[in-house]
Amino acid sequence: MNIGCEKMNCEIQEKCGGCAYEKKQYAQQLKDKTEYVEKQLKKLKQNIKVNYCIGMENPYNYRNKGKYAFKNGKMGFFEEGTHKIVYAKCAIQNEKINQVADYIFELVKKYHISIYNEDTGKGFLRHVVIRYGFFTDEVMVIFVTTDGKMYKKQEIIKDLTTKFKEIKSIIQNINVRETNAILGNKNFKMYGTDFIMDKLGELKIKISPLSFYQVNPIQMKKLYDTAIDFAKLTGNEVVYDLYSGIGTISLSVAKNVKKVYGIEIVKDAVIDARANARMNNITNTSFMDGKVEELLPKLCSKEKADVIFVDPPRSGLDGKTIKTILKVKPKKLVYISCNPDTLVDNLFLLEKDYDIKVVQPVDMFPFTSHVECVTVLQLKQSM
Repeated sequence: MNIGCEKMNCEIQEKCGGCAYEKKQYAQQLKDKTEYVEKQLKKLKQNIKVNYCIGMENPYNYRNKGKYAFKNGKMGFFEEGTHKIVYAKCAIQNEKINQVADYIFELVKKYHISIYNEDTGKGFLRHVVIRYGFFTDEVMVIFVTTDGKMYKKQEIIKDLTTKFKEIKSIIQNINVRETNAILGNKNFKMYGTDFIMDKLGELKIKISPLSFYQVNPIQMKKLYDTAIDFAKLTGNEVVYDLYSGIGTISLSVAKNVKKVYGIEIVKDAVIDARANARMNNITNTSFMDGKVEELLPKLCSKEKADVIFVDPPRSGLDGKTIKTILKVKPKKLVYISCNPDTLVDNLFLLEKDYDIKVVQPVDMFPFTSHVECVTVLQLKQSM
């Protein structure tokens, strides 16, 4: 791997706040992230091996999702700590997303689309979200609006799809709430399909507007391959995949085990997970929609897991889920974390019953301060 001395060259890096490491050489970023994880894990009783952070050969243009706001005739990103809009072509977003975003802003001005005003609550267009299939070159455009029909809808569709043949889906998402959340819960198809496709290794993956999908598809493959390799599966295991999303981990694991059960709270994601399983002819997975803390105890009473994979939100595992895991005592727990702080909090509660074998940081977000970790826990011999 040729990890050199790359630094970011972004004209809004001082204002955006998205890339805290923009001034650091990439090799130094990996060193810093490794050392940060090591520092956090020293809070635990066990002496834990931390491998060096897995980086990217090209740490630019890796993001497959762009999120843009509108205000005062501008389209872009909120300046850190404010609601001021700043814009430049983002060096960590895929270039296709940057191109589509620029053209959408031209169309908004051309057709005089009404912009939502968060102070008065009036106006129509709130945000634009662009999703990109990294390995299929398919694009989804999501117009986030208040309720109602889009002015010049057909003209906008024609212009966009003529300019970009890669656009396979245009969605209107309705968000009428006074909230910082970008997306609402209602989606209406304006053009094409209500999903786009991407690939994860040999797997075909369906992505819907509200579904979670890792923003760095290149590193996602490394992350999951690392987790599966560390699990040392034999083919006979029953596996739980908690916070399973659209099934990316479940489907990646399925060929190596007897059965996989996935639990996910977002119903659209569960629908996609089931569709992804059918599309890939995978028959040994089962996906349930609901809260992990509520469904996990019920699942444990039916069929106990040999291995549990968890990939929780930044807040980590909740207390009830940890208690359930400690009660059923799977032989292995493979913890994929996007937040070393909450990872350590959870490991503190788990280390009484589990040996923490290894922690592998993976740089999913170059030039930012964030780092993911794969941690493998083995049930202690006396348990």
